[in-house]
Amino acid sequence: MLPFSQVDVFTSELALGNLVAVVHGADGLSTAKMAAFARWTNLSETTFLLRPTDPAADYRVRIFTPVDELPFAGHPTLGSARAWLEQGGVPRSDGHLVQQCGAGLVRIRQAAGQLAFAAPPLVRSDRLDETDVGLIAHALRLNTDDVVDAQWADNGPGWVALLLTDAETVLALQPPRAAIGEFAKIGVIGPYPAGSDAAFDVRGLTSKNGFGEDPVTGSLNAAIAQWLIPLGKHRTPTPRPKGAGCSVAAASTSSRSTTTSGWAVTPSSVSPAPCPYDHRVAGGEARQSRRKRGWLASRSARSARADPL
Repeated sequence: MLPFSQVDVFTSELALGNLVAVVHGADGLSTAKMAAFARWTNLSETTFLLRPTDPAADYRVRIFTPVDELPFAGHPTLGSARAWLEQGGVPRSDGHLVQQCGAGLVRIRQAAGQLAFAAPPLVRSDRLDETDVGLIAHALRLNTDDVVDAQWADNGPGWVALLLTDAETVLALQPPRAAIGEFAKIGVIGPYPAGSDAAFDVRGLTSKNGFGEDPVTGSLNAAIAQWLIPLGKHRTPTPRPKGAGCSVAAASTSSRSTTTSGWAVTPSSVSPAPCPYDHRVAGGEARQSRRKRGWLASRSARSARADPL
């Protein structure tokens, strides 16, 4: 029997963020058993903590969806770090820890109760041609005139991103019902009118795992920040206090680097509360926060022990 935790990420209020299951001490599990357990949790991602093989890392993590393994993902990175710390993990350096994963080493900073990961570089960032834009637009029931720009925004999970004409168009979208060729994960972004407290609305639509929409996604926000901030499509938002709702912030730290941060909570210290539906990319930071429409019921959010199958 192995211990596992369930961590709600990008929120300070339980049941308002994006849940990840974290299995501790998983060195003895085979890849097949990890995949089987990930299917059983039925969450968007399940992670497995292992001893690092790189001497610079504090721990190693493998990240599984119900159908495959990912080299990197945002909310599993922060959730795994929170679970590792709460199980007594001690970083080699004060103020930050280093995660080893399929994408390499990811540095995670601790500050003011939040965790922030340094976004890995994009592995693909080429623009989409007109044929591909038309294919995605048709699947999302959009006119091609609604699409201002489109490119790959892939830092591991396989996101492609579309910049739409406005936030209202983004909010009206329905998730695709089936995979769209190689475009299984689609991020859509649309600007709010001038004077709004948010610059953009952001949604992460996925057809690969059958979930429809990822409630809050760190990898997409990081990739969007790497795409849009250099273009000057940003402005300073109004800061939101802890408990104001589920949120993720992606900030530019240099011309080549962004960090993505947010709260990550376990059930012992928080209680549910309403969450506003509001995504934003703003300031030298990108922020996404949203009400989870049709929230998928999951198993009890509690620490438990996992049968290694």
